[in-house]
Amino acid sequence: MTRKITRRQAILDTSMAGVGVCSASGASIRADISPNEKLNIALVGAGGRGAANLAGVAGENIIAICDVDERRAAATFDKYPGVRKFHDFRRMLDDMDKQIDAVVVSTPNHIHAPASAMAMRMGKHCYCEKPLTHSVHEARTVAHIAADSKTATQMGTQIHASGNYRRVVELIQSGAIGPVREVHIRLAGGGAAGDRPRETPPVPPKLNWDVWLGPAPYRPYHPCYVPHDWHYWWDFGGGALGNMGCHYLDLAFWALDLRHPTSIEAKGPAVHPESTPRPMTIRWKFPARGESPPVTLTWEHGQKRTPFWEEHGLPDWAWGVFVGSKGMLLANYDQHALWPESRFVDFKRPDPTIADSIGHHQEWITACKTGSPTTCNFDYAGAVTETILLGNVAYRCGKKIDWDPVNLKIPNAPEAERFLRRDYRKGWKL
Repeated sequence: MTRKITRRQAILDTSMAGVGVCSASGASIRADISPNEKLNIALVGAGGRGAANLAGVAGENIIAICDVDERRAAATFDKYPGVRKFHDFRRMLDDMDKQIDAVVVSTPNHIHAPASAMAMRMGKHCYCEKPLTHSVHEARTVAHIAADSKTATQMGTQIHASGNYRRVVELIQSGAIGPVREVHIRLAGGGAAGDRPRETPPVPPKLNWDVWLGPAPYRPYHPCYVPHDWHYWWDFGGGALGNMGCHYLDLAFWALDLRHPTSIEAKGPAVHPESTPRPMTIRWKFPARGESPPVTLTWEHGQKRTPFWEEHGLPDWAWGVFVGSKGMLLANYDQHALWPESRFVDFKRPDPTIADSIGHHQEWITACKTGSPTTCNFDYAGAVTETILLGNVAYRCGKKIDWDPVNLKIPNAPEAERFLRRDYRKGWKL
């Protein structure tokens, strides 16, 4: 893989050269790690979510930090003055192969798959922010690489570790509201970008724009993309759904043991070829699972509450509603309630059956050292991510789609399959 390295890049990459030597091997030198031994962790992304994820793994050895934006990463760079710094995760993994045990990926969505795939193929355990990938094809590929490499993986849906989510899952699975056939999820906010800018301002001096673009098509730098609003451009993100969908749908997937939808339908404003929609409604249909009935899951964002919410007098705090034969269960990150409350006055909660989490990041760290399971491994997280991204596929193709998860095909609309994957820019690979 060839890439141009500027003098400033070379200085940055070699300025803290106190750790390790180059390695051409494809496997980690440390095959076995004692539970009491600290992991050698490398960060891909050090500002924003990167800084938050760093806090979750800071008790281990942080031996390398990669970020394309020295301004945004400045606080983390300063906190670890003796650690090697990089702009390009490919250079970091190549140079420090034998020293790195595990990698934390906290980049924009379009970098998740190439960074995670490279790390796992080299035998590195991997923690990656949500959504797991930018495309459906990437999600399936990354899940397969995780299985083949036998690495410990975790997607960054941190709220999965909460006690509140556990109590919701226990109530649903104990039959408190009866069999569930409907789930409604609402994200109050949203966001959109609009037309691509025509101005081409200079790239800030401490931002490596070419590496930031990664496998995405080349676009001239503009502040409308960084540091946050890349979410609202198809080249880099998946809109409000891509940004928050994994957090919200995770609860439904866990409670109802969902996997792959059979059909997806999406509605919103006219499709913009470049940017994501502000309001959107998506409906996924999932098949029966054993004795559990089929489920229709509806998502909405960026609009006033639809009639469903008003008809049932649902409180503003509830973004998730499970509809069962005996009643409803309302949920958000921090609280939940059986609804209508009058129907459950004498209800006796089941005893807890799901053990408290040791912490979302700690689950992954322990798995790296002992082989113990994680709750949001890339097999589970890949299915959640695929479902989220299929919502955008249905929206962009403009029609209801049927989904063949075995062959990754859309039988009734093969023209929509172009949205399942993307071409990588020259010099980048999955």
